[in-house]
Amino acid sequence: MKSQDIRKEFLEYFKSKKHSIVSSAPMVIKNDPTLMFTNAGMNQFKEYFLGNTKPTSKRLADTQKCLRVSGKHNDLEEVGHDTYHHTMFEMLGNWSFGDYFKKEAISWAWELLTEKFKINPENLYVSVFEGSEDRDNLKLDTEALKIWKKIVPEERIIYGNKKDNFWEMGDQGPCGPCSEIHVDIRSAEEKAKIPGRDLVNNDHPQVVEIWNLVFMQYNRKADGTLEELPAKHIDTGMGFERLCMVLQKTQSNYDTDVFTPLISEIEKVTQSKYGNSEEVDIAIRVISDHVRAVAFSIADGQLPSNTGAGYVIRRILRRAIRYGFTFLNSKEPFIYKLVAVLSEQMGNAFPELKSQKTLIQNVIREEEASFLRTLDQGLVLLDNLMKSVPGNRIPGEKAFELYDTYGFPIDLTSLILKENGYSLDEAGFDAELQKQKDRSRSATQMSAGDWEELTEVEENSFVGYELLEADVKIAKYRKVDSKAKGEIFQIILNKTPFYPEGGGQVGDKGILLSSEGETIKIFDTRKENNLIVHFAKKLPKNPEAEFKALVNYQERANTASNHSATHLLHQALRSVLGTHVEQKGSMVQKDYLRFDFSHFSKVTSEELEKVERFVNARIKEQLKLEEQRDISYDQAIEQGAIALFGEKYGDSVRAIRFGDSMELCGGIHVNNTADIWYFKITGESAVASGIRRIEAITGEAAMKFFEEQTQMLDEIKSGLKSNNNPVKAVQSLQEENASLKKQVESLLRDKAKNLKTDLKSEIEHKNGVNFLAKKVDLDAAGIKDLAFQLGDEIDNLFLLFGAEQDGKALLSCYISKNLVAEKDIDAGTIVRELGKYIQGGGGGQPFFATAGGKNPQGINEALQKASSYL
Repeated sequence: MKSQDIRKEFLEYFKSKKHSIVSSAPMVIKNDPTLMFTNAGMNQFKEYFLGNTKPTSKRLADTQKCLRVSGKHNDLEEVGHDTYHHTMFEMLGNWSFGDYFKKEAISWAWELLTEKFKINPENLYVSVFEGSEDRDNLKLDTEALKIWKKIVPEERIIYGNKKDNFWEMGDQGPCGPCSEIHVDIRSAEEKAKIPGRDLVNNDHPQVVEIWNLVFMQYNRKADGTLEELPAKHIDTGMGFERLCMVLQKTQSNYDTDVFTPLISEIEKVTQSKYGNSEEVDIAIRVISDHVRAVAFSIADGQLPSNTGAGYVIRRILRRAIRYGFTFLNSKEPFIYKLVAVLSEQMGNAFPELKSQKTLIQNVIREEEASFLRTLDQGLVLLDNLMKSVPGNRIPGEKAFELYDTYGFPIDLTSLILKENGYSLDEAGFDAELQKQKDRSRSATQMSAGDWEELTEVEENSFVGYELLEADVKIAKYRKVDSKAKGEIFQIILNKTPFYPEGGGQVGDKGILLSSEGETIKIFDTRKENNLIVHFAKKLPKNPEAEFKALVNYQERANTASNHSATHLLHQALRSVLGTHVEQKGSMVQKDYLRFDFSHFSKVTSEELEKVERFVNARIKEQLKLEEQRDISYDQAIEQGAIALFGEKYGDSVRAIRFGDSMELCGGIHVNNTADIWYFKITGESAVASGIRRIEAITGEAAMKFFEEQTQMLDEIKSGLKSNNNPVKAVQSLQEENASLKKQVESLLRDKAKNLKTDLKSEIEHKNGVNFLAKKVDLDAAGIKDLAFQLGDEIDNLFLLFGAEQDGKALLSCYISKNLVAEKDIDAGTIVRELGKYIQGGGGGQPFFATAGGKNPQGINEALQKASSYL
């Protein structure tokens, strides 16, 4: 079966079992601070398992794109070295929320594998949870065992420990025992040597887990204890790539049609061959896997960057580039060329790959070019490092600096050192790396207690579209100890006017005023697993009192003004630049707005003026807000609403319209565009290849901006003593300045000419070398010009100039090129060594190099030491 048919067959099977088929959630997670990426099929249903939201259907099935590269589930370093781990993978799953349980989950899984997919039952092994003797004191899962005994011979049932057969989604939350189904695809000869059951969960590449059936029946509390869930659920996950390996009768995931088109394209563009060399094979597997992870992430709106989820994506891509650079001898960008193959291959199941193909290609190509330049720079730095250290062992802290500051991969450092007869202090490097991890971990470390539940959360708990204050009760609360913020409290209200951070808009601030007169300041509001969480520094003395929730009105109004302006800005950009423009991110605060969008060139000043005029024209038209709530996604799209890639929309959505601008949006908006008052662009820049950013202000911030500009203009007029035409006065000053600069340059040339004559008379002859070490009163450009003039006129010249500028020291070394070759001396090495006297450093070419430092008092000592090189 082809992979597309396998995916379709799975979904059709569960559709016949009355499951609703849902689309994959974005791989990049929002509204869940515990996860960066979707790493399991159950992530998008977490709120159902937690009981925060009622599912639209009690039976669901899907294929979910997942990424496992950080945290507990981290397969990154194994990817490519084996044939069955991946960064990005598809998880086929079926779900029951308080409906069917173990009997149906087990029997359907077996029926699908053996009857629909025709897998030989003799190649399958199953496991059940054997229980644990720790403080949980869990018993053998006899219910699952009895069901399996009716289906398979007992010798094919394996008793698994807590590590393998008890699934938990985190330190807290729903969990339960599981049954895994493993497949043995070895040859008959290999099976005769070692029974398959002995290889289960032992990392054998042909005896692998194919499906995990999780029976959610417990809740893990903050203190580590377990309690029974009121409703029991089913959560299953089957690795799509492994299933394809079994059904297509290959010995590797990479030999299936999930990967072979990509591998063929890599062979073509790199002139390499898969199957001839282990090093080349690993590199090709790494690249074919990693391009999928990066492409899907960019399609979901996550660009490579230096922080958070973007850092992880950049790290994955750079790992692929490094393998291509090192083992496929690829010194030019090529990974972006694989996107077209991937889009053609998987675009029907995941249409975002087709619609975002050009953007993905451009971002990857720019990242490749940038990192290849980094590798070139790193090679030079590493070469200098090898020359400068005594002996042939590189200190770990030096290698870490190369890795941390310049982004040069440590394994590439190790490989190059080995090729050149050097060794690496790996323990020292690991120690520096651990220090960095500890610093990072301590900055984000937090522990949360159990929720103290007081009352129920209302079904439509957010009332902030209409209200800025409401009479509320605390539904539940918990204490959180955070290294960054100290002790804080998270509060859930039965209903709330506070808007939680989302869609680029910051969360509301305000107060809770108790009926007993106590005031609790809310400093942030966020959404977590479909709950609106209010953050406070303290808890009310009586949490069971009645409260009035009051949103900070002025901050909300300013934020709403900026948010509505982003919708008008989006419309303006599509009108002025073209309909290829799509929103790629936004930040809406009370003071300003930031809007990222797809566009492949700098926005010109004329285009920015048109965009600004377009938005302000819509403001002047006084367009009223038209809002549609709880309409179907399809209906909204048919009406012309714009949906954003990377967002997960439910069955019902909210559409916002201002005139011809219509978007799906859950944020807060003005009632009339006139409330925005004025829109002013303050900046335009590049975020990544193909992504531009506009920053702007509205309302109060715009008014303040114009007041500051007016004040500045008045000060300029006063300073120029020109009230009538300050522009003309400035132009006159510029012309006068240019004339004076020419005079200064002429004087400096005359000074250098006279200085050159004097310096020639001071040159000493030592060991066949014309030597001069002198402090001069010239700038860096003048020194360089003078050095090269002397070099052209005097043979065998070795000179060192020192100078002091703005309280800092400068050393410049010139050596005739014939001396560099004959005497084996290097100006770059010399200025680095002499730079210690001026508390600085530098470098350059063998015949001319400079060093800068912060200690001008050391110049004379450096000049005195120069003669020692002769």
